Amino acid sequence: MKRNVLNALGASLTLGLMPFFPEPHVVGKVRWVMGGANGMSAMDYGDLLMHGAPWVWLAGALVLWAVESVRGRRQSSSDADVSRR
Repeated sequence: MKRNVLNALGASLTLGLMPFFPEPHVVGKVRWVMGGANGMSAMDYGDLLMHGAPWVWLAGALVLWAVESVRGRRQSSSDADVSRR
C-alpha cells in the first residue's frame, strides 16, 4: 500500500503539476473553474480532468492507507486482548 501512495505522489508532483512555470497548470484551471469557468471549452475540462486525476488517485490512496492502518491497529490490539485472557 505504501508503494501505491508513493506512485500516486510521484504522478501528482510531476504529471499533476506540469507545466510548472509560470504556475502549475492544474492550479490555473482550478482558479478558472472557481471564478465561474467563463469561456471554458470541453478541451479545458478534459485538461482539468487529466491534470487532476493524479491528485484524486493520491487522495484515494491516502484514505485507503489510513483505513488499513487503523484496521491493523484494531486487529493487533484485539489480538493482544485475546492473548491476555
